[in-house]
Amino acid sequence: MWVNPEEVLLANALWITERANPYFILQRRKGHGTRGGGGLAGLLVGTLDVVLDSSARVAPYRILYQTPDTLIYWIIACGGSRREVTEHWEWLEVNLLQTLSIFENENDITTFVKGKIQGIIAEYNKINGVREDDDTDKFKEAIVKFHKLFGMPEEEKLVNYYSCSYWKGRVPRQGWVYLSINHLCFYSFLMGKEAKLVIRWVDITQLEKTATLLLPDMIKVSTRSSEHFFSVFLNINETFKLMEQLANIAMRQLLDNEGFEQDKSLPKLKKKSPKKVSALKRDLDARAKSERYRTLFRLPKDEKLDGHTDCTLWTPFSKRHIAGQMFVSTNYICFTSKEENLCSLIIPLREVTIVEKADSSSVLPSPLSISTKNRMTFLFANLKDRDFLVQRISDFLQQTTLKMYFDKDMSGSNSSLDDEVCSRSGGFLPCFPQQSLSGEVDATRPFNLNGNSAPTTTQTLMTMYRRRSPEEFNPKLAKEFLKEQAWKMHFAEYGQGICMYRTEKTRDLVLKGIPESMRGELWLLFSGAINEMATHPGYYTELVEQSMGKYNLATEEIERDLHRSLPEHPAFQNEIGISALRRVLTAYAFRNPNIGYCQAMNIVTSVLLLYAKEEEAFWLLVALCERMLPDYYNTRVVGALVDQGVFEELARDYVPQLYDCMQDLGVISTISLSWFLTLFLSVMPFESAVVVVDCFFYEGIKVIFQLALAVLEANVDNLLNCKDDGEAMTVLGRYLDSVTNKDSTLPPIPHLHSLLTDDMKPYPEVDIFKMIATSYQKFGSIRADLIEQMRFKQRLKVIQTLEDATKRNVVRTIVTDTSFTIDELEELYALFKAEHLTSCYWGGNSGAGDRHDPSLPYLEQYRIDFHQFKGMFALLFPWASGARSDIMALRLFRLIDENGDGLINFREFVSGLSAACHGDLTEKLKLLYRMHTLPDLSLDQEEPDSAFEATQYFFEDLTPECSQVEALQSRPKPRAEDGCVSLSLKTDKGKKSASQDNRLYLRIWAQENRTRQKLAQELPRLNQGQFIELCKTMYNMFSEDQNEQELYHATAAVTSLLLEIGEVGKFFLNQTMEDTENGSSKEVPDKTFVEKSVGGYCYDHGGMFAEKPVSRDSVEGIHSDQMEEVKLEDSSPKGNGACSSMLISDDDTKDDSSMSSYSVLSAGSHEDEKLQCEDIGDDTILVRSQHKGVLSSDSTLDRDWAVTFEQFLASLLTEGALVRYFDKPVSMMARITNAKNVRMMGKALPSLSDYDISTISG
Repeated sequence: MWVNPEEVLLANALWITERANPYFILQRRKGHGTRGGGGLAGLLVGTLDVVLDSSARVAPYRILYQTPDTLIYWIIACGGSRREVTEHWEWLEVNLLQTLSIFENENDITTFVKGKIQGIIAEYNKINGVREDDDTDKFKEAIVKFHKLFGMPEEEKLVNYYSCSYWKGRVPRQGWVYLSINHLCFYSFLMGKEAKLVIRWVDITQLEKTATLLLPDMIKVSTRSSEHFFSVFLNINETFKLMEQLANIAMRQLLDNEGFEQDKSLPKLKKKSPKKVSALKRDLDARAKSERYRTLFRLPKDEKLDGHTDCTLWTPFSKRHIAGQMFVSTNYICFTSKEENLCSLIIPLREVTIVEKADSSSVLPSPLSISTKNRMTFLFANLKDRDFLVQRISDFLQQTTLKMYFDKDMSGSNSSLDDEVCSRSGGFLPCFPQQSLSGEVDATRPFNLNGNSAPTTTQTLMTMYRRRSPEEFNPKLAKEFLKEQAWKMHFAEYGQGICMYRTEKTRDLVLKGIPESMRGELWLLFSGAINEMATHPGYYTELVEQSMGKYNLATEEIERDLHRSLPEHPAFQNEIGISALRRVLTAYAFRNPNIGYCQAMNIVTSVLLLYAKEEEAFWLLVALCERMLPDYYNTRVVGALVDQGVFEELARDYVPQLYDCMQDLGVISTISLSWFLTLFLSVMPFESAVVVVDCFFYEGIKVIFQLALAVLEANVDNLLNCKDDGEAMTVLGRYLDSVTNKDSTLPPIPHLHSLLTDDMKPYPEVDIFKMIATSYQKFGSIRADLIEQMRFKQRLKVIQTLEDATKRNVVRTIVTDTSFTIDELEELYALFKAEHLTSCYWGGNSGAGDRHDPSLPYLEQYRIDFHQFKGMFALLFPWASGARSDIMALRLFRLIDENGDGLINFREFVSGLSAACHGDLTEKLKLLYRMHTLPDLSLDQEEPDSAFEATQYFFEDLTPECSQVEALQSRPKPRAEDGCVSLSLKTDKGKKSASQDNRLYLRIWAQENRTRQKLAQELPRLNQGQFIELCKTMYNMFSEDQNEQELYHATAAVTSLLLEIGEVGKFFLNQTMEDTENGSSKEVPDKTFVEKSVGGYCYDHGGMFAEKPVSRDSVEGIHSDQMEEVKLEDSSPKGNGACSSMLISDDDTKDDSSMSSYSVLSAGSHEDEKLQCEDIGDDTILVRSQHKGVLSSDSTLDRDWAVTFEQFLASLLTEGALVRYFDKPVSMMARITNAKNVRMMGKALPSLSDYDISTISG
């Protein structure tokens, strides 16, 4: 291809010149294109190309432009093959060589050549729609290498590549690891040995950094079948982080079945960037930063970080500047101090009124002032590039203001004339109208009954159903009052609402317990739910209205659990509380159908409703399920299982003396799910558990881990003495039930554990606040980023374990219905699911959501369309060969697609594959037969017009040199009675093995049970068009078989036999119709009987036809020496023109492989007409019927012509070659291994495993 001209320093180093003229040189890389790799020099060059990341490994040919009379060279074209580069060379000779001789100035020549090449590239890009992207030229070379080396499609996007060593045994292989969206690939070429490795991210079970004495930094990649080690990275931390991110994307794909979509909104990369970074790498880096940003400040999931910068923040409460970082995103300005927990700040742009640049001074350089609606002003200083920052904030502010106006217009509210956006003194000032007081009026009513809207509670359930103590004022109420005053003082000093300063003092107040009256407000604030509620006005009400009166699986589960949610609390002992809980849970199930409803959501939501209004409780539930406890409440509680694994690791590190005991008892897996899923609400007294929820909304999941470790540490001695898991659960249950909140003003509510009766003494009371303080003292070193790292490690393990369990369940369900082994089914399921996932990231004819339905059983969840099935058919099915393979795949797809929706599930796929691979002879033939009984396909192909054309189909390729025409003409013509063809089958008593084998098949077939008889008889008849298609299919099936010629002739013989049978059947049908019309009761002669079950034959044991048709039971008594003569009635009406000649060969005398062979010849109207056929032996007898008619090739399909499955089966059983073909065993594991290699490498490899590195001699 043409490339932008680049100067080459050493034109002849490691290159060989093959062509040259005064201006251009065509060169070949040393060691390429020569036998033996060019000797030692070629091997060294190839090794250097790989190690030094040279493009010559992929493009070993190039064309240089040589500046006349100088040693300066410019590369203008390169190619992967000699043919490609020769085309460019010839174009240069024809179009440029003569033109260049006109120029007198050397510089003009160089400028002209460079401009011409750049113009060709630009024109090519314009014609082919190639758009400029952000990838550097160096990275584009790497993309070309990646696709060529590993056979990946263009849809597979390369993220980055790194130099490293891969350890195979004790030998390191230096090369390059390529990290794409869906694969980890490695390539090495050392001294003539080429090595490749391809691993899908979805197959990785463990990814970790390890260290040894020799190699302190090593990355270990584990799959289900092998382990791989990579070392000698230039930047191992960057490489490992990218691997983690890509593996996380793959795990998310397994959970949600959604492919990766690149973010196209990233800012453009600066020109001439020296770094070899791809747009995808920048996208992933931006995603990782945005994820950390959202987690740190509890922001909505769609918030994207725009940038961050170092700065200082003036804190009025401490009267000093705090160093930290400012983060700016689309809708928020955030700040966090460098010293952890010292100060943090969240400023939504919807609250901002003024952004202003203040005057700089030596004390306060580059200051920026931001004012909010609640009359708070924040002063930032020491900002780098302040002008650019103010411009970005102004742009985001304008977008936010326009969005707010748009939302108001959509909601029907009238905007005030005072609403405007203005800029003053270099600042940005949006002016907003005063808020209505309608919210205060609504708060006085327990229900919102606006218009036809669904009724929703506008008060907290705790306010409506709070039970006061008999005393009007007691010490507990006094302590509660003091807490409220402390928070009010805190608000006065640090601000109130979303823009408040969050400091260590804030955390201390939370740990001491949030007052009952402020709990809902502060939960909204600390969880970030207040942001989503503010930006989605009316959303909850719409969801409630949409979900009213609708029922599905989620609503059924919700109804079942409504009365199990805090049944001891009075708020849920009446319809008001139950209805509010129903609305919130149902609305969320409609918002997020992927989660729908999960047990434990009812308990958490009921507590949220006690302290928050109904809409607030909904948004708190959204924050809980989608951000703070990710994947906890999906159908497989993946998030809870991941944190269970994290808890086990933490227990091993912090309470090692208890870890082994707990593992033996299996208690950790039992306790952690109930503790984490309900945030201790189901295992701790209510008044104590809500304090845990307070801490959780402020600190996140680390509080739950700290408390869980504190519970284990407090019960070490008792747990070590436990003998089983039941005793350990009792110990922990009694301890948690004894946790009390002495500051609670609520009357004690009976708890489940307190209802357990036993003879043991009550456990001493444990104060919840002391318990929390102890957890911070002993386990406060657990950091959020550490938990995220541990979560990643456990997520790989948990999801792969669940996938394995799902696979085992599917296999266990279907193994009894198929003939596959368990191992084969597991491998087939992996391939089937991989095909589904491949369509998610490489595209398909239908969306992933259409093919995956989580509500179905695992056996039917994943479905593939015909395009995907066609690929699997070609790799796995034994009949996939020949030009009609795609047509056959379509026929089979339509047959096994039971509901006709254009998609098949794993059960349907296995049923078709099982019949074709492991079915007995009858099952395989029945499958083949049924595939051709379906309605006509809408294919762009010419249908044959008649059975004559089908006959010619098998003889158009016959070679004349194999025909024995003279022998045919010298044979005496056998006598044939009127309308009857006599077939003489001679046998050799010395060689009966083949005939005995075929009799065995007849005997087995005759002994089939009555159920199979009935099923066979229910199969529809094949009409003439379907029969022709079946013939074509059979012929193409054998095109790649080693016994192709033998199978070809056997197929022709069966075809001719079935043609005659069809004609006989048509005659009887016509005769019956004539008798019916004439009222005739004339009986059909015995010799015209046709027994369907044996293909329309009547056997004559003594030179006469049998008086009754031969049934299956009587077939067993027929010996080969008794079958001396078989008469087949040719009942074609005279003048119809349907006749045929048949060749009957006694192949027993020359080949034991078959009982007889039949071939169809096109018959002329004269007896002396030449007949041609191949392989006619001395024992062949030609028999011609007495009818002189000829079937013309332009005749239409005969609607009365038909054959049955029984006739098809019996005819095929007469040909040993076909019997052996359909009866031969299929090595399924070999086909599966080949399919895996093709899917992974783009070609069939000899490797027995996808994960084994394949070494190919270079």
